[in-house]
Amino acid sequence: MTALKLKKLLLTAIAVAGIVVSALPDTTSAQNCRCAANLCCSKYGYCGTGSNYCGPGCQEGPCYTPPNDVVVADVVTEAFFDAIIRQAAESCEGKHFYTRGTFLEATGGYPQFGRVGTDDDSKREIAAFFAHVTHATGHFCFINQINGTSKNYCDATITQYPCNPSKSYHGRGPIQLSWNFNYGPAGDSIGFDGLNDPDKVATNPLISFQTALWYWMDFVHQVMNQGFGATIRAINGILECDGANPATVQARVRYYTEYCNQLGVNPGDNLTC
Repeated sequence: MTALKLKKLLLTAIAVAGIVVSALPDTTSAQNCRCAANLCCSKYGYCGTGSNYCGPGCQEGPCYTPPNDVVVADVVTEAFFDAIIRQAAESCEGKHFYTRGTFLEATGGYPQFGRVGTDDDSKREIAAFFAHVTHATGHFCFINQINGTSKNYCDATITQYPCNPSKSYHGRGPIQLSWNFNYGPAGDSIGFDGLNDPDKVATNPLISFQTALWYWMDFVHQVMNQGFGATIRAINGILECDGANPATVQARVRYYTEYCNQLGVNPGDNLTC
């Protein structure tokens, strides 16, 4: 799970915006954001994604809306969840780590997950989330990225979230949270020390699911209306989209369409990236 370029650009944009706006009169602070189509205009007039931009006061763009009446537990039934994890071998580290109950508990902190738009929109978002989770974890088999510690997932240029040299920021959890610039803000949002205790994502099932939902709501949720392909780009676009790895794109699409069929909803258009 990366979306590395997007994340770095976002952090850089936030830092630059703070410098530029501080030098301008208050009357110029973005009365008309004119944001890109996939960005929200915050109540303070800045473009971005996530709850600070798309939440309360959002002026334009894919703003968060009040949740609908869908009950996520009624969509993610025991039968649906078990059909996924049943395909993981008993020897898998995630077999008894990931549970439906913990997932549902984690959604309590993200009331808009799977609850925006029509009932079909909700089902498509849930199908998309589990398609990516299935692909990332091998049907909930893996908690940690395979051979994850063989690569240095520290970006020292992101000084807002400095790396602890004794820690690894390899992929962990349902969407394989990775890199210091994801562990830091995820920990700030959820309430754990993501930079100094990243292993929490691999040892605490609730935090593990919360990091997946945190990333989803901040970087993926708002592009659902663009089709499943946009969610692939938001998660791993630099490594898979635009012909980079068509096989993994197709694997994600297969899971998505399978889950849409199970949930009785049309998968929609724009499935690939």
